[in-house]
Amino acid sequence: MQSTPQRMFSGNSEWRSFVEQEMGPDFFKDLAKGQSPKLLWIGCADSRVPETIVMAAKPGDIFVHRNIANQFHLSDDSARSVLTYAVDNLNVQTIAVVGHTKCGGAAACLGASREPAPENAGETALGRWLGPMTELARNLDLDTIPEDQALDKLVEENVRAQVANVIKTDTIQNAWKNGKDVVVHGWVFEIEHGKIRDLGISATRNSAV
Repeated sequence: MQSTPQRMFSGNSEWRSFVEQEMGPDFFKDLAKGQSPKLLWIGCADSRVPETIVMAAKPGDIFVHRNIANQFHLSDDSARSVLTYAVDNLNVQTIAVVGHTKCGGAAACLGASREPAPENAGETALGRWLGPMTELARNLDLDTIPEDQALDKLVEENVRAQVANVIKTDTIQNAWKNGKDVVVHGWVFEIEHGKIRDLGISATRNSAV
């Protein structure tokens, strides 16, 4: 039986051969010359939501930032640097914050929102990271609806909140002031259907969420 690394390397070899057959033998040589992605995907680290695969995209099509529960904290230099590089250096004009159903991070926040906040909630990296989403869940009054609906609602409202954060950044505001047609979308990937759903909250320089 192959170990996990061995399976990954074997898979890589098969994938490389497949891509060269489909895209041509010079695909990787051309890819090495540079990138010009059309989309910045800000999504969850969940292993069930591989952006390139679910969009049927090629390497080089999507610039990516992923973390637990697709957060975009305004204090997070990692997320903000990805956004800045995408917009200012790669001239990406389409940005999507993408949540997903059955999100473990969202479920944890929903559960935590129904209990008194522990005094040591901010002592762990995960606790600090999910704190804003837990507060969002507390403010949504989700106790009156079934659990599965409550989780779906939190996932959607979290996407809305992160889209709002993205458009608050100086990167987006300056892009709009300079006439760039950057659009920020909010999507949800429905794992159980394999489908991406547009929440209809797209923001452009001529509109706001």
